[in-house]
Order: sequence, then structure tokens, then C-alpha cells
Amino acid sequence: MSAALTGFTVTSATLGALASTEPSADGTRLVRDIRRSKRLVLLRGVLDAAPGGRAGEAADHWALLEEAERHDPEAVRDVLHYPATGVWAEETLRRLHAPYGPPADLGHLGALAVAAALRSGITFKATLRPVHGRLVLPTLGLLRPARPGPLALTERCWDPEDPGALLLHALPGGRTALDDLDPYRAPGPAHPGPVRPARRLTPKGHKRWDTQWSGALTLLDRYDTARAEEIGLLLRSVVPLGGGSRSSGATLPAAAGSVLARTQAPPALAATLVHEVQHGKLTALADVLTLHTADRTPRHWAPWRSDPRPLEGLLHGAYAHLALAGYWQRAALYGARGAWAQHARIRAQVAAVLPALRRHPRLTTAGRQFTDAMAVAERSMDDLPPPGDQHAVARRAVERERRDWCARHPELAPFTEG
Repeated sequence: MSAALTGFTVTSATLGALASTEPSADGTRLVRDIRRSKRLVLLRGVLDAAPGGRAGEAADHWALLEEAERHDPEAVRDVLHYPATGVWAEETLRRLHAPYGPPADLGHLGALAVAAALRSGITFKATLRPVHGRLVLPTLGLLRPARPGPLALTERCWDPEDPGALLLHALPGGRTALDDLDPYRAPGPAHPGPVRPARRLTPKGHKRWDTQWSGALTLLDRYDTARAEEIGLLLRSVVPLGGGSRSSGATLPAAAGSVLARTQAPPALAATLVHEVQHGKLTALADVLTLHTADRTPRHWAPWRSDPRPLEGLLHGAYAHLALAGYWQRAALYGARGAWAQHARIRAQVAAVLPALRRHPRLTTAGRQFTDAMAVAERSMDDLPPPGDQHAVARRAVERERRDWCARHPELAPFTEG
């Protein structure tokens, strides 16, 4: 398994396709290739930084991964590129290089190796130590041993019918998992944020998610088939959000291919998926292409939030909302109730901030090309406008919101204009 991050060339055509938010084969391929290369670099970094280097226990786990890969490369690839694996790899690498703090969880590399070996069907022996009476097997589920202490594992250790096994829940209609098991499905307490994952759901909770997920996929297939296919290719897991989370959805840069989402009605869930997948695409692009050199000072107005945003946050928000405007336009053309109003409101919000984005002095050449292409995509929506004066009404409402925001933040008023 190669661990070298290969050089990526982003053509003008691919950059333009990604900037438009419209799905494209080249854009999807680039996002997936970037994610895979970055993950392999992280994993190699963990192996090299582990105590004992490549001669230690981590090397034995890596050897098991390589043996499994020789038998079933796709199965091993799925385990290593599972979103939660990225959270573990980044956290572990950080802990390995930190002089103080909790020790790195190198045992999880063994869990990855065992999961890969089980899925590849090879014969193997390994000994791992469960944490708090549980041993997670990424992409499969977890084991709850009857006795404490180290656990001897072989190719016969995983039996989905065993009452000591908890299976990772598969959502209907594809390869996306509903992950309420993996301890690395979201950052731990050391990295608090506005969202937190739910605990293990009940069977009733899983059934509710199945129903809402199936409904959301049906709407996506009906209104915007290309986006439905893109979501299927780029989304590997959904992490249910716990009560008290302040957002309907979120993405984590470390967990590429995952979305955290609150249980919600199918129309809202479909929109959340469209929105959050865009964040993942832009994060991948930014890993190989510098779009701006601005700092993280929050000074910009974003009509979808009340607080000032740094340029990075404004760019991400405008990008995700541009996709939503396109999605609701297609839904409206299909006849979805209330879709024209959603489209007009969101498009007006995007149009209001694009001038500030496009004229920002800290954009790179690639960043200017990207935001210019976003503006072209926004203007192209004029070809299929909402009936009546809905768009004009929405733009006037957004302008009122801008004036109100400037009154509350007079020192930042200059940043609301291009």
C-alpha cells in the first residue's frame, strides 16, 4: 500500500465543474482520489511515529492489513478509508507527537487489521485488548467479550448472530452505514463543538432512520438524480446527532465521507445531505489547491448565520447554499410544494455574498477562478426563474437583513460589500 501523497493536477474544467456544485465524473473522481491519498499518508505517519517504528506491534498489525489486501483489496480499502478511521488517524498522530496528554490508541490499528482480515476471509490469529469491555471492528460493528482482559481473535471470531456482537447498521438502498457504534465517529471530549453524536440507537431508532433515509433518497432520485448518485458515491456513513445539538447537520474534515445529521423529515434530510456533501467536496479540493490566504478572523456577513464569519466559513457556506439553491430549483420544477420559495430565498442569500467573495484581496488565482465559476452557476439559474416576483421579494428581504446586521455590527459593515 503506497503512502505517498501523489501530486494532483486540477484542470480548469474540473475546477469549474466543482465550483458550480453540479456533480461531474471528473470532480467526483478527484475528491475520492484526494481523500484516499490523504488517508494513506496519515496511516503511514501513524506507523512511522509509533513506538518501535516499523519493527513494533504496529508493524505486525500493518503486516496483517497487507496480507488481507492481497486477498481482497476492496474490502481492506473500505476499512482503511472508512470515515471514522480518519478521525482516529488524525487524533493518534497528534497524540504521538504531543509531549503531554493521553496516550495514543495504537490498539485501534489492530482492530482495523482484524476487521480487514475478517472481511477478506483470510486465516489469521491476533490478540487485542478491548476498551471498556468493547472491541470495535470498523465497518462491521463491535464485540462485547464475556470476560475482561486480552481477547484472542481468529477468522471465526465474528458471528453476527452472537449476542455479544453489535452490528453496524446498514441504511437501505446502498453502502451507507448509520454509525452509532464507532468510538471515532466524531471527535472526543478534547475537541468539543456544536454537535455531538448520539449514543447507540434502539431498534425503533434504527427503523425511524431507515424510513427517513429511504424517503430522502426517493426525493433525491426524483428531483435531482445526479446529486443522488453523487451522494451515493461520496457518502459512506451517517452519524446520528444526539439531543441538544445546535445543527441539523455537520461534516468533519477528518471524517471524509461522513455526515453528522439529526433525525428529520425526508425533505429536510435530503436537503441536509445535499448541503453537507458540498462541504466535503470543498474540503478535499482545499487539501490540494489553495483558494485563499486569508486569516480566520470572523468579519464577514453570512445571511444564513447571525455571527460574523471568516472568509473560509463564508466560502464554505456560499458553496453549500449554491448547491441547495440548485436542488430546490429542480424540486420546484418537479412540483414540490414550497420549493420555489426555498430556491428564491437561498439563491438570494448566495447572490448577496458572492461580490464580497469574488473581490476579496486574499483570493489566489485559483480562488478567483473558483468564485467566478460559482457566480456563473448562480446567474444561470435565471434561465428557469420562479413564478411571479418571488426572486425579487427574496432579494429585498435579504437586503433588509444585511442592513439590520450592519446596524448590529457597524465596525464590520465594509465587509458586507464586495
